[in-house]
Amino acid sequence: MVATTGTKLEIVPLSAHVGAELRGIDLREPQDAATLAAIYQAWLDHLVIVFPDQKLEQEDLLKVTSYFGEIGALRRPPKFFPPGFNRILPNIMLISNIRENGEPIGALPDGEMMFHHDMIHAEIPHNGTFLYSVEIPDTGGDTLFASGYAAYDTLDRAIRDKLEGRRAFHHYNYGSTKKGDGHGVEAFGQASHPVFRTHEETQRKAIYVNRLMSVGIENMPDDEAQPLLDAVFDHAEKEEFVYAHKWRVGDLLLWDNRCSSHARTDFPADQRRLMLRTTIQGTVKPF
Repeated sequence: MVATTGTKLEIVPLSAHVGAELRGIDLREPQDAATLAAIYQAWLDHLVIVFPDQKLEQEDLLKVTSYFGEIGALRRPPKFFPPGFNRILPNIMLISNIRENGEPIGALPDGEMMFHHDMIHAEIPHNGTFLYSVEIPDTGGDTLFASGYAAYDTLDRAIRDKLEGRRAFHHYNYGSTKKGDGHGVEAFGQASHPVFRTHEETQRKAIYVNRLMSVGIENMPDDEAQPLLDAVFDHAEKEEFVYAHKWRVGDLLLWDNRCSSHARTDFPADQRRLMLRTTIQGTVKPF
């Protein structure tokens, strides 16, 4: 089904539960209020929206990000910024495996990455994330998006009842792609949030724990909490809830961190991958 608006914008769903491609729009051009409202609603409806065939400068990316709220600040301490960050405008992060003098120019350089919610380890997490593709490998490096809504709605009632109203603890060493891989830098973030988050705009509940960063349940012994968390992770990552995005140069994606998680597939280490990332600052503590 293709939804249209009063503009040339077309909204094409990409899977049953998550993802839509927005066609007929050039984000370098000024957008009227009706078009921006339609884009924003598509984001709320589909959790992940894809703008194909964009040709954006860094200033364009910041302008587009600002349509959705305050631009999120980079959290990593400056001394841990890899070479190359000083060439990027403030609040744009490089995601890349390209190396200069043997060191990656960007964050999260290599390989597979577990499912996670961006900035869940912050006291007030960021609402959304933009990722813009500049260079992509010939194969791999896909991004998988899972609907936290669909997973919550279908979670086994016995598991849901044990976790409803509880809070989970999240810890992340910046740069890690798998829990405990030892690849993170000497900086981390940690916070606790509800296991099931209510989206403040849609009022829908979503699973809000993930395999990479969620490490325990408050006031619950680990030997009881971990099996419950593992069961939730396994359920939330089921293929039926997931849209797998195969990147093309010029793709710009926006996803809602409040109700979706995402992961990355492996890709050849000898092929270049370069993305530009911005985020939308959160406004409320998860509830």
